[in-house]
Amino acid sequence: MVARINTVAFQGIETLDIEVQVSVAGGLPSFALVGLPDKAVAESRERVRAALTAVGLALPPKRITINLAPADLQKEGSHFDLPIACALLVAMGVLPAEDMAQYTVLGELGLDGGLAPVAGVLPAAIAANAADRGLICPAAQGGEAAWAGGQGVLAPRGLLDLINHFKGSQLLPRPEARMAMDGPPLPDLADIKGQETARRALEVAAAGGHNLLMIGPPGSGKSMLAARMPGLLPPLTAEEALEVSMIHSIAGQLDGGRLLHRRPFRDPHHSASVPALVGGGHRARPGEISLAHNGVLFLDELPEFARGALEALRQPLETGRAVIARANGHVAYPARFQLVAAMNPCRCGYLDDPALACNKAPRCAGDYQARLSGPLLDRIDIHVEVPAVPPFALAAAPAGEPTAVVAARVTAAREEQRRRYARLSPDRPVRCNADADGQLLEHVAAPDDAGRTLLTEAAQRLHLSARGYHRILRVARTLADLAGSDSVRRLHIAEALTYRRILPGRITA
Repeated sequence: MVARINTVAFQGIETLDIEVQVSVAGGLPSFALVGLPDKAVAESRERVRAALTAVGLALPPKRITINLAPADLQKEGSHFDLPIACALLVAMGVLPAEDMAQYTVLGELGLDGGLAPVAGVLPAAIAANAADRGLICPAAQGGEAAWAGGQGVLAPRGLLDLINHFKGSQLLPRPEARMAMDGPPLPDLADIKGQETARRALEVAAAGGHNLLMIGPPGSGKSMLAARMPGLLPPLTAEEALEVSMIHSIAGQLDGGRLLHRRPFRDPHHSASVPALVGGGHRARPGEISLAHNGVLFLDELPEFARGALEALRQPLETGRAVIARANGHVAYPARFQLVAAMNPCRCGYLDDPALACNKAPRCAGDYQARLSGPLLDRIDIHVEVPAVPPFALAAAPAGEPTAVVAARVTAAREEQRRRYARLSPDRPVRCNADADGQLLEHVAAPDDAGRTLLTEAAQRLHLSARGYHRILRVARTLADLAGSDSVRRLHIAEALTYRRILPGRITA
């Protein structure tokens, strides 16, 4: 007889069905694990053996063979511990085979028989629900799995609780779905004094989902402005919250199995490597751009990032997907993030202040800015200068609009975009103006005659690429939405052009 237990492997956020097969046959005692296991899976033999001993059971003195089918797919992760143990218990007659066939199982075993959290419970629960099966997972992640509903979720604290449940001597309670805590309040835009142009650019970027680059000397408020972007964005929809939570579940970053409801804000250090930023590594984990999906990725000191890491952003910025190539296949993660970047005009940061600028100015500015390639800058919709605010101006400046007031305008503009694109593009979901392209963009952002003349002349004078031309149209459409205008007019094109900068080496502060 061969005992079988259902579990999963992960390829990006997709799940692949895996069947754990156990054969107990006569012969010299042995314990073989086959099916392309990685190191963590191969070591499960010792964890399973110790866990069974801890609950008062012992492996039969026979030839035990465990196969992870399909055998030609690499198996990675410690979540195979519990399905292997359950398959052994079914083969030993401890657990009922018919009942266990109705579940997908995953979890990591401790030497005492306890269950530790593992990555990927949420996508596994959704896959189990689609296959009309329940899910067995560690107790700490029962709330995460409960969001998928389905046939039922069992979340035991340890192996003994699971055995007692199926023996009828203990009933495992159904876990409750939980949301993440609100956390600390988001910083308020009213804290920013002065910087009216930068505040306006931040509002426009939030309203249309546009990428934003802020250029200014140290201490001018670039990081403060970026930290206030999440507060301007509308809350996650149910679908977006599920997408974001699935990625964080795969990365093992869901706190207590609670689904996220705030838009992510990721701010990696400029020493981040390509795998850390885009994704990859030994197990092709999601990177910062995927963890920022449906949220904000803030890159401070942009030219200080490694050139390869920045160039790796070019494809995700266009496609909204991070594709990690491996010799045995490709892994793709969603990466529809909003880029907010900040940089100094030169290495010392004080290009326009003769008293503080280094002795290499202005040549150092060209060398510093040249670290950013033209194709990367071309993908950033809004470029804005953030000059230093003198101390006396800070004391005299009135408080600006609070986040709640600006967020209300952003939400109204986003809602208008949602209705527009739901009507014009029902087959291809378009969330905001930054996602519109092709004929759809030409239709919704077609300027009036005066605006078209201005845009044509500016495109010729500034040598705009086709991408840059379309990005100006997207920003102009957002400006029209904020103004409540049905059409894109000359003044919207004019303001959008002020946010378009020229290529590296000629950026001015």
